[in-house]
Amino acid sequence: MSKSIDGIIPVMITPFTEDGAIDYAGLERLIEWYLAHDVDALFAVCQSSEMQFLSLEERKKLSRFVVRQVAGRVPVISSGHISDDIEEQVAELTIAAETGADAVVLVTNHLDPAKQGTAAFRRTTGTLLDRLPRDMPLGLYECPAPFRRLLSDDELKFCIDTGRFVVLKDVSCDLPTVERRVTLASRSPMAIVNANAAIARDAMRAGSRGFSGVFTNFHPDLYKWMRLSGDRHEDLASRLNTFLVLAALSEAFGYPVLAKLYHQRLGTFGSIKSRVIDFDVREKFWALDAILDQVVAGTEVFRAEIARLGAVAAAA
Repeated sequence: MSKSIDGIIPVMITPFTEDGAIDYAGLERLIEWYLAHDVDALFAVCQSSEMQFLSLEERKKLSRFVVRQVAGRVPVISSGHISDDIEEQVAELTIAAETGADAVVLVTNHLDPAKQGTAAFRRTTGTLLDRLPRDMPLGLYECPAPFRRLLSDDELKFCIDTGRFVVLKDVSCDLPTVERRVTLASRSPMAIVNANAAIARDAMRAGSRGFSGVFTNFHPDLYKWMRLSGDRHEDLASRLNTFLVLAALSEAFGYPVLAKLYHQRLGTFGSIKSRVIDFDVREKFWALDAILDQVVAGTEVFRAEIARLGAVAAAA
């Protein structure tokens, strides 16, 4: 029986040293930070991890390190699926499976890299299903890079009917689509997990089984509270939702470096080095630190309000 993959699932960033190597000491601290902030699973070797800029050996070592450090405390899913060539896809996904991840995630744009449509998608997916370990749970991710390739309802149903898929990271950014997909997957093991902050609360209310957006690198605990307790505290949840939506807009200002700036402030790791961002984010995005100041301040305000609610409930 595979583990349930749902809830608040951070898309993990990868810390690098100033000379560009993976900072494993910093990664260890980052993993512990996620766990301390009550996440339900971790998504390693994804776009936020800069997987398109990691060698196959680095993707293997990164996934294996996360699995070992987590040590079963939450499920770990892993991708590293960046190739278009089918033999390379088989190799990189097989390696991901061998790292001990609880599910291996297939990226939808590589299942139809030439944009040929459903027949090509089914052909590639079928080949991978035939050649990957049959006992390995699988996931799907509508990764925006190199292009966003959304699943049709028929393609999603095809994947559901295989019985092999346990999670879809939904990047439709469209509430009616999420609702439709939730209905399609309702009698299957597949969890539909939305990745868009603007619809996060409504999607979870509609049956999306969690959230896996980039701002899980800043305040996963706030999303967790909104998911589990928000409907019992409507005023606070409504204000929190507005903050989370607006805070997430700053993703456009140099993410994932923005998240690395945040964790540099926390002392999680020392460098904001990135392989995907090769420019000075402070030079390009004026007042970036002031924006981050507001995100940090708002996060702490809402954490304090939630803590006060907890204290009152405990005293009652």
